[in-house]
Amino acid sequence: MARRTKVEALETRNRLLDAAERLFQAKGVTSTTLGDIATAAGTTRGAVYHHFKDKADLFNAMMERVTLPMEDALAEMAKDAGEQQDPLQSLRQVMLHALHQIAHDERTRRVFEVAMQKVERTDEMRAVHERHVQVLNECQALTRTALREAVHRQGGALSISLPAATLGLHALIDGLIHNWLLDPQAFELARIGRQTLDAYLRGLGFELPWARRASARTAQKRVRSSGAGSTGRRRQAMGDATPTTPPTAQNT
Repeated sequence: MARRTKVEALETRNRLLDAAERLFQAKGVTSTTLGDIATAAGTTRGAVYHHFKDKADLFNAMMERVTLPMEDALAEMAKDAGEQQDPLQSLRQVMLHALHQIAHDERTRRVFEVAMQKVERTDEMRAVHERHVQVLNECQALTRTALREAVHRQGGALSISLPAATLGLHALIDGLIHNWLLDPQAFELARIGRQTLDAYLRGLGFELPWARRASARTAQKRVRSSGAGSTGRRRQAMGDATPTTPPTAQNT
């Protein structure tokens, strides 16, 4: 019976978070009450307060349900940076995976839209702002670790300071997400994100081995395509040059 109660409690908590996502997206965070969320979830305000201290606590739980896996992946990458063959590529993969999730996973997209467009900095939501700053600082510290190790591995030097490079990288990713959420039809987030991220890393002075491999594959495809086209043209030319049947008395 106890297990069933825990399962039901978890189901209620998830229903509340699901309802909060939808209502925050539709009405904005400030205009949504805990009573609205309880009604939409088919439960009571008492159930809301059983699981969450207040609206800010509920909001942070909604965010963490989506962002914690991303934060954990970044933390794991930074922790193992010294043992990885290419910490720069690992950092790139974590960031590109986040962009892909936002572009293709409905819940992830909805939560980021709420966080970037639907929440105001009020006294009621102060804990949300504090959590946001904490996560930002932690993510920048982890990114700094990965960039420092990548510089050490490649034996070069950054074109700007390490703190500036870290800040610029996060501003690039945040800006891409923000602009895409304003108009998802304007560009492909994952593809443009990959191109601009690689351009930024090159600008910092990094060598990008994966970009060289991709360029080599593209060049090989062009050579094969060009070769096939040339063969076809040669065959066509040979066919055009084939002598026609000389006229006879019968066909003149």
